[in-house]
Amino acid sequence: MTNDDLARDLAARGIETSDQWIVERTGIRARHFAAPEVASSDLGLQAAKQALEAAGRSAGEVDLIIVATSTPDMVFPSSAAILQNKLGIAGCPAFDVQAVCSGFVYALTVADAMIRTGSAKCALVIGAEVFSRILDFNDRTTCVLFGDGAGAVVLEASAEPGILASDLHADGKHVGILCVPGHVSGGDVLGTPLLHMDGQAVFKLAVRVLEEAARACLQKAGKTDADIDWLIPHQANIRIMEGTARKLKVPLDKLVVTVNEHGNTSAASIPLALDEAVRSGKVKRGDTVMLEGVGGGFTWGAVLLTM
Repeated sequence: MTNDDLARDLAARGIETSDQWIVERTGIRARHFAAPEVASSDLGLQAAKQALEAAGRSAGEVDLIIVATSTPDMVFPSSAAILQNKLGIAGCPAFDVQAVCSGFVYALTVADAMIRTGSAKCALVIGAEVFSRILDFNDRTTCVLFGDGAGAVVLEASAEPGILASDLHADGKHVGILCVPGHVSGGDVLGTPLLHMDGQAVFKLAVRVLEEAARACLQKAGKTDADIDWLIPHQANIRIMEGTARKLKVPLDKLVVTVNEHGNTSAASIPLALDEAVRSGKVKRGDTVMLEGVGGGFTWGAVLLTM
């Protein structure tokens, strides 16, 4: 759905916006909305199949499934368990991680830790979201930002280093600046089931904590800014992304950007961007890549890895 498509739909609701207004503030030109019958696990399944194919692995070799999502198929069971069944496998641990837009970084760190302790050998880590279900289409400051999507990676035990370091954080005092404050009780939705965001507060916090997490990762790994070949941040807003790149002294041509095509897909945004960068030939084996995310909670984190 292009900005022009969305502007036409919003105009029917009496909400004015335009391609120029959206692009100037966010860098977003289009986003994708899943059909009503498509759930996060359906999008995650397609991403999982493509990741397994790229890794040369079958679903039967997977012994851990982690899905990062803020828009699960249902209250329970987890979207990971549902996706496990759709893959036709059973027995391995499967669970969701809820850290909103930082979810994929959190999930990747958990999978890495479980592999390092011998609890898993081949992990399927997925970010999958259908944020279109929780958008307030009467609020143009938020509804133009988000889209639906999924991305996945296969993480395996290896003698060669892959994930070099990670750094995760949360600060619950910022809950109110980005949240969906509704919940289910007695068959009713209490509060609002739609997304609320204080954009200015998120922007100021995001640029600062993303730099801090990235530098902490570099220090843990014994690396410097100059060692970053590619920066793949959460695809929320081009101004946040470019601001972070400048603080880390990463040239803008080494910043992977897909927000223009996908919008903000929350936990799916980093694996989507990573997938596009790898399949296009930008990111190659041996490159050092910094992944970083920031989201509601308030959560943030970074992972430094060698491809």
